[in-house]
Amino acid sequence: MMLRQASRNDGAQELSEPSLIVIFGATGDLTRRKVIPALHSLSCAGLLSPRTHIIGVGRTEMDVDVFRSQLFEGIESYARMKPDPQLCALWSEFDTRVDYIAASPDDRAAFRNLAATIVQLESTGLLEGNILFYLAVPSVAVGPIVRSLAECGLLKRKQGWQRVIVEKPFGHDLESARQLNNELQQLLNEDQLYRIDHYLGKETVQNVLSFRFANSVFEPLWNRNYIDHVQITVSETLGVETRASHYDRTGVLRDIVQNHLLQLVALTALEPPSSMTSKALRDEKVKVFDAIRPLATEDVVLGQYAGYLNHPGIAKASQTPTYAALRLHIDNWRWQGVPFYVRTGKRLEAKETEITLQFKGIPHQLFADLPPAPNHLSLRIQPDEGIRLQFETKIPGAVMRTQPVEMTFDYSSRFGEGILADAYERLLMDSLHGDASLFIRDDEIESCWRLLDPLLHAKTKLPMHEYPAGSWGPAEANRLFDGSPRQWLRRCVPQE
Repeated sequence: MMLRQASRNDGAQELSEPSLIVIFGATGDLTRRKVIPALHSLSCAGLLSPRTHIIGVGRTEMDVDVFRSQLFEGIESYARMKPDPQLCALWSEFDTRVDYIAASPDDRAAFRNLAATIVQLESTGLLEGNILFYLAVPSVAVGPIVRSLAECGLLKRKQGWQRVIVEKPFGHDLESARQLNNELQQLLNEDQLYRIDHYLGKETVQNVLSFRFANSVFEPLWNRNYIDHVQITVSETLGVETRASHYDRTGVLRDIVQNHLLQLVALTALEPPSSMTSKALRDEKVKVFDAIRPLATEDVVLGQYAGYLNHPGIAKASQTPTYAALRLHIDNWRWQGVPFYVRTGKRLEAKETEITLQFKGIPHQLFADLPPAPNHLSLRIQPDEGIRLQFETKIPGAVMRTQPVEMTFDYSSRFGEGILADAYERLLMDSLHGDASLFIRDDEIESCWRLLDPLLHAKTKLPMHEYPAGSWGPAEANRLFDGSPRQWLRRCVPQE
């Protein structure tokens, strides 16, 4: 499949085929805050077929009107983040297309009822056999649900297409990911399976590709000859909040590093694909993952924010990390000798996601009294989405002095506030169109787990460094620079 243009506000108003969307985990937070609002927003934009119908499936017995009212709360919250007054006003035209069925993953009778409901809907002539199953459920529930769907004959039908979206994390280590891949691939073809990482749906993440491969100025510099090192930061100001007990079983390595962070590394480091097809793009990402050198103890710093152990549901001796900083080495022709410093954590000073490339210093120093700072190129994923290039310029006056300045591009300034479509909107549209370019393939999943598995199952656990809430993490993360002049960067300039 060819990587499609973003579906909103770019002229590519391609209507989806009439489809049935079945959402498992329908009473959960993800469905209420993201999935249903994204579908409703696509409908308001005229991108979702008016014949598309939605069935929510959850464990709780619930009247459909109660279910719809809960979804409307999510629509209201979503509308406040987007300057689109129609979102709430058009809900009454959308909610009649939403139904609800109570079922647990191993309730065969409930799944037979679901199959019968689908046949009844199709008998009206409004649907054409296309079904998208969205599994907004924990990883352990994925296998049982897919088995139940297969037993009811809902996955491989003669009419239309059937696809399954699976949320991250996909497994909890390499072995469980392999088992889940094997189980699903016995019941589904790989082209039916859409492993979702919502980061890949962000416009600013996709812009990494267009910035690199649509501009002849930068791609020739994107290698070991000109780049000193790369930094990628994914930071959050919030703690574990109401997810404490769940997070304590997951930790930052599984929650962020294995998926979001490594995907950003791959998009930054990959070779130009031969085409923008899903196969070509994902082939190049796998090559990056396979080229990352196995992590040594000195390449990793883990931390836990002060106060984490006080959350209800957290074991008092928990060694679950809420912060990770890693030094990655990509052993290939383009990046040999260029370290990638990546970090992520909760309860940090600011919420931001940024990719920064620091260029090598000038080869001959002409300004001995005040050496120029290294140049930086920063791709700002969120917030303040845009691109910043830092370079040196002369300070006006009789004396030759320079200072760093920034040349900036901001999405909001150029295209207007609220122009960026939500990541789930993009990914849902792509799944309805059968474009898997921004979804994760089975070998990608296993390559990422293969890198982290030694950390997750090490007999000797790495030290856990406590850091103050609201800081930039433990000071020990600075040792990844091995005493060099490098330091953690923010917004293209060193921290004070």
